[in-house]
Amino acid sequence: VFTQSNVGKPGAPDSERTKINAGVWRYHPTSKKFELFAEGTSNPWGIDFNDYGSPFVTVCVIPHMFHVIQGARYLRQAGNHFNPYTYDDIKESGDHVHWIGDRGPHAGNFRSNSAGGGHAHAGAMIYLGNENWPAEYRNNIFMNNIHGSRVNIDIPKRNGSGYKVGHGEDFLLTNDSWSQWLNFRYDQSGSVFAIDWYDKNQCHSPNPDVHQKTMGRIFKISHESDKWAKVDLSKASDKDLVNYHLNKNEWYVRTARLILQERGPNKKVAKMLKDILANNPDVTRKLRALWTLHATKGLVEQDLLNLLANNDEYIRSWAIQLLAEDKNLSDAALKRFAEMAASDNSAMVRLYLASAMQRTDADKRWAVLEALVQHTEDATDHNLPLMLWYALEPCAALNPTKALAIAQKAKAPKLMEYTKRRVGAINTPESKKILEGYSQETGKPTGGHEHHGM
Repeated sequence: VFTQSNVGKPGAPDSERTKINAGVWRYHPTSKKFELFAEGTSNPWGIDFNDYGSPFVTVCVIPHMFHVIQGARYLRQAGNHFNPYTYDDIKESGDHVHWIGDRGPHAGNFRSNSAGGGHAHAGAMIYLGNENWPAEYRNNIFMNNIHGSRVNIDIPKRNGSGYKVGHGEDFLLTNDSWSQWLNFRYDQSGSVFAIDWYDKNQCHSPNPDVHQKTMGRIFKISHESDKWAKVDLSKASDKDLVNYHLNKNEWYVRTARLILQERGPNKKVAKMLKDILANNPDVTRKLRALWTLHATKGLVEQDLLNLLANNDEYIRSWAIQLLAEDKNLSDAALKRFAEMAASDNSAMVRLYLASAMQRTDADKRWAVLEALVQHTEDATDHNLPLMLWYALEPCAALNPTKALAIAQKAKAPKLMEYTKRRVGAINTPESKKILEGYSQETGKPTGGHEHHGM
């Protein structure tokens, strides 16, 4: 959060680069595309995905847990968002912190055992291994607490459009202040490997010579029923790799997906994956197949358009995200999005629609946004009001009158406030005249006329 990056190919001008100083990014190894997925937080040193494809990051100093939404802007430890019209950011997803007291996170160092150990975290693992480990660990988030010399567990639960994350019982204590586990991953046996940067100095030293560089350690944590498994999925047949998508252990799924992607598009593979997507009763297995179909170019637009009518909110949500992946939404997709924005009963689906609007041209967002802002049930949602603002903001510069008309219909009151601020920032005689027609108190048109979207 305190370092400034300007990412691009060597020699590329600023116009072809992406600025980032805190956030979540992704890079596609064959298309060579770098993209800022979400921005904000503070030193996000761990990320992982749950059974439904939702990413979570663990961070330091500020509250530590964020459910990551594509296009979101999150609470920052310091500095400002790159877009000066952000006005507010989405706060943490956790309902707790791991330090005690009201004097700030650093004041709680080495005295916060009862709360979880302290404010600094590294690594994130959402356990999706085998059935030997207790069921309550699955889909929970493991993270190292640096000052607390322990591994915390947080428990995400669905809440509105996203998640509220609660505090679980600590997984283990190292009883060693030098121990600094940086990351952990489960393997093909379901056991967990952890890497430990073993060092007396935990952070904030400008002198590189004070750090211990020769005593790093690797730990393996196993359930007594875990069995060592020697496998080489690169030698597996296409059929076997597809069948691995049904394995309890996500390690097999992710490894199989990578190999199938490397092997390239294959009609037989696509047919088998589409059978899982259509017929498997478990939505997490359907999602696994959907993601691999996308990775192996086994989907056409009509496949995804059909999934918008699926009875499961996770499938509909992911169909929205994948349709918007290349920032080239068709008229048919936008038409369906507008219909869903008005009628879909899932807050998560509406969140994905708001996110997708940031990936289409501002002049094509109107119908979807006009429908989304009118859901009373979303007015106090943790994510939706600001995600709607991030999508509406460039529209306010494009057509202030139309944007204000949409904001006037919004159930979240901040949308009108922010839209008026954004129109005011244009600072032209025309924009000032438009604003004069709106009451400062209510945001409603004054006089004997109304502002209609044109």
